[in-house]
Amino acid sequence: MRAFPFVVSIHDVAPSTAEATARWLADLDEREVPCTLLVIPGPFEGRAALPDDGPLVTFLHSAAERGHELALHGYLHEGVPGGPLWRRGVDQALVRGAGEFWSLTGAQAVRRLRAGLALLAEAEIDVVGFTPPGWLASQGTRQALATLGFTYWTSHLGVHSLPGGPVRRMPALSHRPGGAGERTGARVMTGAARAFARTGVPFRIALHPADLGRPGLRRAALAAIDATVAAGGRPVTYETLVTA
Repeated sequence: MRAFPFVVSIHDVAPSTAEATARWLADLDEREVPCTLLVIPGPFEGRAALPDDGPLVTFLHSAAERGHELALHGYLHEGVPGGPLWRRGVDQALVRGAGEFWSLTGAQAVRRLRAGLALLAEAEIDVVGFTPPGWLASQGTRQALATLGFTYWTSHLGVHSLPGGPVRRMPALSHRPGGAGERTGARVMTGAARAFARTGVPFRIALHPADLGRPGLRRAALAAIDATVAAGGRPVTYETLVTA
């Protein structure tokens, strides 16, 4: 059985999703699977910014001490007006309008990234990685990330070391709660995870708060993780992946 790396990430970590984050993390701690928590530091879903939620900040520090990684996941995690029509279409089709960094210029991206980093600094959280909402990042955003000293960023198909590579090809599997193909997607996740694991192909599993509203999606995600570990998958954080 050949060992291969795989990454589990928890998306949309914020005060409004703290309960869901804790539930996912408990599932992963039970399995001794380290993960990368993707933090939204700005006001999200009508709640306060991260530094104003002391219990969540304490929870995140505790997670980091146990070997989980904290990473930046946008500033507000909401779409920004403007950009070419085709980009707006991709944003709506793929991520329901949440592609915050999909159409930004380099200067715009720098401002949002710095704003997010400043809020994380208030919470005494240091990060080296960035996953844009919906895995969508403009060229300006990618340039801004290198300028600001990030170690990596992630897209839907890969993990990109900064500055300038290499790129690790690792497809990300995730659910789409409420979508027309929700049940089919759940079967695809478990089937694809088993197929990747059998052949030793590195890949990623992305967990979202909304998944927990559908018990079948939670079961499918955990089954995929368990099958991957059983097949020799070595769970790592993004930071471990790019620095090992």
